[in-house]
Amino acid sequence: MLKDLFNKRRHYATLGKAVEPAPIAPVTVEKDIPKGLVQKCDACGNLLMAKELQKHAYTCPECNFHFRVDARTRMALTLDQGSFVELYGNVASANPLGFPDYESKLEKAESATGLTEGAVTGEGTIDDVPVAIAVMDPSFIMGSMGSAVGEKLTRIMERAAQRKEPLILFTASGGARMQEGILSLMQMAKTSVALRRMHEEKVLFISVITHPTTGGVSASFASLGDIIIAEPGAMFGFAGKRVIEQTIRQKLPDDFQTAEFNLKHGMVDKVVHRKQLRDALGVLVRIHGVRGWADAE
Repeated sequence: MLKDLFNKRRHYATLGKAVEPAPIAPVTVEKDIPKGLVQKCDACGNLLMAKELQKHAYTCPECNFHFRVDARTRMALTLDQGSFVELYGNVASANPLGFPDYESKLEKAESATGLTEGAVTGEGTIDDVPVAIAVMDPSFIMGSMGSAVGEKLTRIMERAAQRKEPLILFTASGGARMQEGILSLMQMAKTSVALRRMHEEKVLFISVITHPTTGGVSASFASLGDIIIAEPGAMFGFAGKRVIEQTIRQKLPDDFQTAEFNLKHGMVDKVVHRKQLRDALGVLVRIHGVRGWADAE
């Protein structure tokens, strides 16, 4: 009986083409989905529709992973609608050291981002409170700080001191821009001096640490806020974890340099989820408003 069954299967396999199963066409889902409509979470692998991602302030609703956002999106998430006015948008980098291919790299970054530099500066309102604001954009040469970025940040700091407006600065940077050498490193001192003037004028400076904030930025103005807030999971430190481990020949904790690690060790004042960040900033600028903050001492 079993032999007969096997014989039938062999007979079926030799039948004509009319009964052969048709080949299965390959699935091409990616081609059917417009680019940018769906995004995958880097942390948990969850697939998110663009509208859902926007609704959650560009964070994953499953694991709370914070996606990187560009400067314009950050402004929209933070300020009252339609209140932003850009300042110093014409400040751009040159090539003072004649670094090879630096001009072409700048041109590519400008074309890809629509920005002239790695930071956007201006003024706006949060809950109708006037504020100065600066946002570093990691999509422009990793938000690295060259002379133009340092100049734009210094100008907005000086304007905030003069107009007695709280300054909110979102950091995201790989550090000083190597193509400009010492002129880039000088921006650490220049921005720190400008913040000193703000302090003397008793003007509030809120530093908001986003992922990643490293190098010369972390060693200067990012760490000089009157109040330092960080987004969950944001890397905040000077040298990279691997470099430090190789230098000191010790194994560092898994959460080393994260926002939560820095909070535990007193380097930041608060870790705030992006969906609550605008409300938190609104409370701070109202409490430390122009008159209240200036008269605090």
